[in-house]
Amino acid sequence: MPTNEQIFQSLSSVIDPDLKKDIVTLGMVQNIVVTDGEVSLRLVLTTPACPFRSALENEVKQAIKHLPGVETVRLQTDANVPALPALFQRSPIPGVRNVVAVASGKGGVGKSTVSASLAVALAETGAAVGLLDADIYGPSIPTMMGIRGEVEIDLENEIMPLERHGVKLMSFGFIAKQDAAVVWRGPLASKAIRQFLKQVKWGNLDYLIIDTPPGTGDVHLTLFQAVPLSGGIIVTTPQEVALADANRAIGMFKKLGVAILGTIENMSGEVFGEGGGERLSRAHGVPFLGRIPLHSSIRTAGDRGAPLPSAGVGSPTGAPTGDIFRNLARRLAQEISTQAVKT
Repeated sequence: MPTNEQIFQSLSSVIDPDLKKDIVTLGMVQNIVVTDGEVSLRLVLTTPACPFRSALENEVKQAIKHLPGVETVRLQTDANVPALPALFQRSPIPGVRNVVAVASGKGGVGKSTVSASLAVALAETGAAVGLLDADIYGPSIPTMMGIRGEVEIDLENEIMPLERHGVKLMSFGFIAKQDAAVVWRGPLASKAIRQFLKQVKWGNLDYLIIDTPPGTGDVHLTLFQAVPLSGGIIVTTPQEVALADANRAIGMFKKLGVAILGTIENMSGEVFGEGGGERLSRAHGVPFLGRIPLHSSIRTAGDRGAPLPSAGVGSPTGAPTGDIFRNLARRLAQEISTQAVKT
């Protein structure tokens, strides 16, 4: 039977396609046990949304099976989402590994739709996910997620988030009366955001998605200063007026030293055109995560509080629109893992 050292050596030939390193160096191989012709081990991925899971599992099994004396390979696969290195943890949210801000620079491009759908798609993979609605003046996440209710305060004076579709939620819409106008100056809005970040009992989360308000103002500065961000996503529609504002949002992220995980082109198609998101990504040298078609199924899904359209509802390209969001979520998870390994 092979030794553990021989098994590690054989597995060092298995390369993670995203991280471009072998799985032994990345610490993905754990708990090797060799007994009577059987090798059992644990493969720990950097995200439950890994699109190469099956391929990696097959490569691991093949790499071990060819070793002398091995008859059976018993493989357990799970995931441990990496957090930012301690160097960047100025004031982390307890238990939250990654914080991702979704921004655009302007309103009406679908940030809330993207935020809600990404959160639910990540939760579907088995990740622990939270969603913070940081738009104090126009909170739409309660509608998008199909939930109304009042939050409770526990004995430790912490706010208990609501939960829907497997995602922990916090929104000013859970506190203010429905349809009530919020007339606050910037400092009050910023104070509320700090409370949502620090006083909400998020628990252990792999990803906290923050749906930011339009523009590049006080709330964004508060977010960037209050907690370490894994990065940001820029949502834009294809037309030039949206791209101009998206450029400003990218400038804000860069000025504040926040990594841009990628851009997403929303409402792509005949009405607004297509390709703007890709041009934006190329111009700034950031990843293009994908495009979302302009399709009524996405609008109706959000209106009824089901962020991922059912697999039976197709987009103009023939792909189920729910699967489009799932693919975007996988791309986002890949970029977060890549950033964590780089730093």
